[in-house]
Amino acid sequence: MFVLASASPRRRDLLGRYLTFEVRPAGIDESVLDGERPEDYVARLAREKAAAASRTVPNGTVVVAADTTVDVDGRIVGKPGGAAEARRILAGLSGRAHRVHTGVCVGGEVFTVTTTVRFAELSPAAIDWYVATGEPLDAAGAYAIQGAGAALVASIEGSWTNVVGLPLAETLAALARAGVPVPFVPVVPG
Repeated sequence: MFVLASASPRRRDLLGRYLTFEVRPAGIDESVLDGERPEDYVARLAREKAAAASRTVPNGTVVVAADTTVDVDGRIVGKPGGAAEARRILAGLSGRAHRVHTGVCVGGEVFTVTTTVRFAELSPAAIDWYVATGEPLDAAGAYAIQGAGAALVASIEGSWTNVVGLPLAETLAALARAGVPVPFVPVVPG
Protein backbone atom coordinates (compact mmCIF):
# COMPACT_ATOMS: atom_id res chain seq x y z
CA MET A 1 0.00 0.00 0.00
CA PHE A 2 1.19 3.52 -0.76
CA VAL A 3 -0.23 7.04 -0.96
CA LEU A 4 -0.86 8.96 -4.18
CA ALA A 5 -0.51 12.69 -3.47
CA SER A 6 -2.61 13.79 -6.44
CA ALA A 7 -6.16 14.91 -7.14
CA SER A 8 -5.78 13.91 -10.81
CA PRO A 9 -8.41 11.37 -11.87
CA ARG A 10 -6.12 10.37 -14.74
CA ARG A 11 -3.28 9.40 -12.38
CA ARG A 12 -5.72 7.50 -10.16
CA ASP A 13 -7.10 5.63 -13.18
CA LEU A 14 -3.67 4.73 -14.56
CA LEU A 15 -2.27 3.41 -11.26
CA GLY A 16 -5.60 1.91 -10.17
CA ARG A 17 -5.42 -0.60 -13.00
CA TYR A 18 -2.46 -2.25 -11.26
CA LEU A 19 -2.36 -1.32 -7.59
CA THR A 20 -4.37 -0.39 -4.52
CA PHE A 21 -3.46 2.87 -2.81
CA GLU A 22 -4.83 5.73 -0.76
CA VAL A 23 -5.34 9.15 -2.37
CA ARG A 24 -4.22 12.21 -0.40
CA PRO A 25 -3.91 15.29 -2.61
CA ALA A 26 -1.28 17.76 -1.46
CA GLY A 27 -2.02 21.42 -1.88
CA ILE A 28 1.10 23.46 -2.63
CA ASP A 29 1.95 26.74 -4.34
CA GLU A 30 2.43 25.84 -8.00
CA SER A 31 3.86 29.18 -9.10
CA VAL A 32 6.75 29.05 -11.55
CA LEU A 33 10.03 30.40 -10.18
CA ASP A 34 11.88 33.05 -12.20
CA GLY A 35 13.99 31.40 -14.88
CA GLU A 36 12.75 27.90 -14.02
CA ARG A 37 12.91 25.42 -16.89
CA PRO A 38 9.78 23.30 -17.50
CA GLU A 39 11.48 20.00 -16.59
CA ASP A 40 12.87 21.51 -13.38
CA TYR A 41 9.47 22.98 -12.55
CA VAL A 42 7.63 19.64 -12.67
CA ALA A 43 10.38 17.87 -10.71
CA ARG A 44 10.23 20.53 -8.00
CA LEU A 45 6.45 20.35 -7.76
CA ALA A 46 6.50 16.54 -7.54
CA ARG A 47 9.08 16.74 -4.74
CA GLU A 48 7.09 19.42 -2.87
CA LYS A 49 3.77 17.55 -3.23
CA ALA A 50 5.40 14.37 -1.92
CA ALA A 51 6.93 16.24 1.02
CA ALA A 52 3.58 17.84 1.91
CA ALA A 53 1.75 14.50 1.75
CA SER A 54 4.52 12.74 3.71
CA ARG A 55 3.78 14.97 6.69
CA THR A 56 0.25 13.48 6.87
CA VAL A 57 1.09 9.76 6.75
CA PRO A 58 2.90 7.35 9.08
CA ASN A 59 6.70 7.17 8.77
CA GLY A 60 7.82 4.68 6.18
CA THR A 61 4.75 5.12 3.96
CA VAL A 62 5.73 5.39 0.31
CA VAL A 63 4.31 8.56 -1.26
CA VAL A 64 3.92 9.07 -5.01
CA ALA A 65 3.47 12.58 -6.39
CA ALA A 66 3.60 13.94 -9.92
CA ASP A 67 3.14 17.07 -11.96
CA THR A 68 2.83 17.46 -15.73
CA THR A 69 3.32 20.45 -17.99
CA VAL A 70 3.45 21.23 -21.68
CA ASP A 71 6.63 22.91 -22.95
CA VAL A 72 6.51 25.04 -26.09
CA ASP A 73 9.97 26.36 -26.93
CA GLY A 74 10.98 26.29 -23.26
CA ARG A 75 7.80 28.07 -22.14
CA ILE A 76 5.46 26.38 -19.64
CA VAL A 77 1.90 26.06 -20.92
CA GLY A 78 -0.52 25.11 -18.15
CA LYS A 79 -4.27 24.73 -18.07
CA PRO A 80 -6.14 27.48 -19.93
CA GLY A 81 -8.10 30.01 -17.92
CA GLY A 82 -11.07 29.85 -20.28
CA ALA A 83 -12.24 29.05 -23.79
CA ALA A 84 -10.48 32.01 -25.45
CA GLU A 85 -7.13 31.03 -23.92
CA ALA A 86 -7.70 27.38 -24.91
CA ARG A 87 -8.23 28.50 -28.53
CA ARG A 88 -4.99 30.53 -28.46
CA ILE A 89 -3.01 27.61 -27.00
CA LEU A 90 -4.39 25.11 -29.51
CA ALA A 91 -3.72 27.47 -32.43
CA GLY A 92 -0.14 27.78 -31.19
CA LEU A 93 0.27 23.99 -31.06
CA SER A 94 -1.26 23.44 -34.50
CA GLY A 95 1.08 21.74 -36.98
CA ARG A 96 4.10 21.71 -34.69
CA ALA A 97 5.86 19.71 -32.00
CA HIS A 98 5.96 20.39 -28.29
CA ARG A 99 7.23 18.49 -25.28
CA VAL A 100 5.32 17.12 -22.31
CA HIS A 101 7.27 16.75 -19.06
CA THR A 102 6.12 14.86 -15.99
CA GLY A 103 8.07 15.08 -12.78
CA VAL A 104 7.50 12.11 -10.47
CA CYS A 105 8.56 11.55 -6.87
CA VAL A 106 8.30 7.99 -5.53
CA GLY A 107 9.48 7.43 -1.98
CA GLY A 108 11.92 10.33 -2.30
CA GLU A 109 13.30 9.34 -5.71
CA VAL A 110 12.61 12.13 -8.22
CA PHE A 111 12.74 11.73 -11.99
CA THR A 112 11.35 13.45 -15.06
CA VAL A 113 10.03 11.83 -18.23
CA THR A 114 9.68 13.80 -21.47
CA THR A 115 7.55 12.95 -24.51
CA THR A 116 7.51 14.83 -27.81
CA VAL A 117 4.04 15.37 -29.28
CA ARG A 118 3.36 16.66 -32.79
CA PHE A 119 -0.03 18.15 -33.55
CA ALA A 120 -1.86 17.93 -36.86
CA GLU A 121 -2.69 21.20 -38.62
CA LEU A 122 -5.87 22.44 -36.94
CA SER A 123 -8.45 24.56 -38.70
CA PRO A 124 -10.29 27.24 -36.72
CA ALA A 125 -13.41 25.04 -36.99
CA ALA A 126 -11.56 22.04 -35.50
CA ILE A 127 -10.29 24.19 -32.63
CA ASP A 128 -13.79 25.58 -31.98
CA TRP A 129 -15.26 22.06 -32.02
CA TYR A 130 -12.68 20.77 -29.55
CA VAL A 131 -13.00 23.74 -27.20
CA ALA A 132 -16.79 23.24 -27.25
CA THR A 133 -16.29 19.74 -25.79
CA GLY A 134 -15.02 21.38 -22.59
CA GLU A 135 -12.13 18.94 -22.44
CA PRO A 136 -9.33 21.50 -23.00
CA LEU A 137 -10.24 23.49 -19.88
CA ASP A 138 -8.93 20.81 -17.50
CA ALA A 139 -5.64 19.94 -19.17
CA ALA A 140 -2.15 21.37 -19.41
CA GLY A 141 -1.65 22.52 -22.99
CA ALA A 142 -5.44 22.63 -23.49
CA TYR A 143 -5.78 19.02 -24.68
CA ALA A 144 -6.31 15.54 -23.31
CA ILE A 145 -4.66 12.84 -25.40
CA GLN A 146 -6.74 10.13 -23.69
CA GLY A 147 -9.98 11.79 -24.82
CA ALA A 148 -11.25 13.61 -27.87
CA GLY A 149 -7.90 15.44 -28.00
CA ALA A 150 -6.33 12.27 -29.44
CA ALA A 151 -7.63 13.37 -32.84
CA LEU A 152 -5.43 16.48 -32.68
CA VAL A 153 -2.21 14.48 -32.32
CA ALA A 154 -0.34 13.45 -35.47
CA SER A 155 2.44 11.56 -33.64
CA ILE A 156 4.23 11.08 -30.35
CA GLU A 157 7.76 10.07 -29.47
CA GLY A 158 8.01 8.56 -26.02
CA SER A 159 5.58 7.52 -23.31
CA TRP A 160 1.88 7.91 -24.11
CA THR A 161 0.95 7.60 -20.41
CA ASN A 162 3.36 10.44 -19.68
CA VAL A 163 1.20 12.71 -21.85
CA VAL A 164 -1.87 11.50 -19.94
CA GLY A 165 -0.16 12.59 -16.71
CA LEU A 166 1.93 9.73 -15.29
CA PRO A 167 4.70 7.76 -17.03
CA LEU A 168 3.37 4.37 -15.95
CA ALA A 169 6.29 2.04 -16.74
CA GLU A 170 8.80 4.31 -15.03
CA THR A 171 6.50 4.82 -12.02
CA LEU A 172 5.85 1.09 -11.54
CA ALA A 173 9.60 0.43 -11.70
CA ALA A 174 10.24 3.16 -9.11
CA LEU A 175 7.51 1.75 -6.85
CA ALA A 176 9.20 -1.64 -7.01
CA ARG A 177 12.54 -0.05 -6.06
CA ALA A 178 10.77 1.61 -3.10
CA GLY A 179 9.56 -1.79 -1.90
CA VAL A 180 5.94 -1.61 -3.05
CA PRO A 181 4.75 -4.96 -4.46
CA VAL A 182 3.85 -4.40 -8.11
CA PRO A 183 2.33 -7.01 -10.47
CA PHE A 184 5.42 -6.79 -12.69
CA VAL A 185 8.50 -4.60 -12.94
CA PRO A 186 8.82 -2.92 -16.32
CA VAL A 187 12.32 -2.67 -17.72
CA VAL A 188 12.51 0.85 -19.07
CA PRO A 189 15.16 1.58 -21.71
CA GLY A 190 17.58 4.17 -20.42
